[in-house]
Parts: sequence; structure tokens; C-alpha cells
Amino acid sequence: MKMTTFTVNKANVYDEVAKTTGYTGFKMIQADNAAYDRIFTTDEDRMMLERFWIEACNIVTEQFKPFLVTVSAQPESHGVELDRNYEVQLELSSSYDETLSDSISSSLFSFFVSTIVSKWFKFTNKEESGNYAMEAASMLDSIMRKLYFRKKPQRVNPMQQ
Repeated sequence: MKMTTFTVNKANVYDEVAKTTGYTGFKMIQADNAAYDRIFTTDEDRMMLERFWIEACNIVTEQFKPFLVTVSAQPESHGVELDRNYEVQLELSSSYDETLSDSISSSLFSFFVSTIVSKWFKFTNKEESGNYAMEAASMLDSIMRKLYFRKKPQRVNPMQQ
């Protein structure tokens, strides 16, 4: 069995959520002057995003249950703690392809961003909420396929030993 740890940096996720919502709001200004102010997430909005962060953590933890060794605590808080990252340690098959770890980390980050943006857009930009929810689901599916993928066994030539 192989032990692997994945970490999602909460501050980086929140920064990417702000970029995504800001970009979306800016692109919609021509059709709706209030779009940017309505859609863009500010520091004051982070309390609401905190709930979405915890929901995303719970979704990933549920999916990782077959492999789960440890997972960081994500308790409900009455403030925003940007240093409380999501970290999970998994026990994977000995034939797990470690070259997929960077791709899994990237997809995991994208899952968190898409999930939080989807939930935020339910309040501020309903038309695009479903697209982000589908993208998040696709990312999670991709992660799980990579975790279950097995490298083909390599034959060892007895003459080379």
C-alpha cells in the first residue's frame, strides 16, 4: 500500500474564487451595471464562503472514504481562518500511479473553487451556477478515476537481476 497526502490551501482557493467571481462580474457589466458589485466576492463575503468551504471538504472526505487514513478537522467556525487548509492522507493500492498525484492535486483545487463558486452563484448569478456545479462534479469524478487507476505490472527479466 502507498500512503499519499493531498493538501488544498484555503487562502489560495478563496483568492481564485475572488478572481473567478470578479472576472464574471466584470464581463457582465455591459448587460447589468450592478453585476460586478453583486457577483464579486469580497472579504466581507468570506463568512458565507466559509460554509461553502466546509461543505466542499465534507464532499471530498465522503468520496475518499475507501482510502482515508486521516483528514484535517474542519469545524464550523464563527470566523474565517485562512490557515485551516484541507489535508487528507490516503492509503492507496501499491499499484497506484504516483505520476498522477500532481494532476489529482490540481483537480482537487479546481473542485474546491468550482464548488464554492457554484454555491455563491446560487445567490448572485443563478444562470451560471449549474455550469460550475457540473464542472465540480466532473473534477471529482476525474479525481476518483485517477485514484482507482492502476499501473500495469512490470515484468522483471530474471537474467537482469
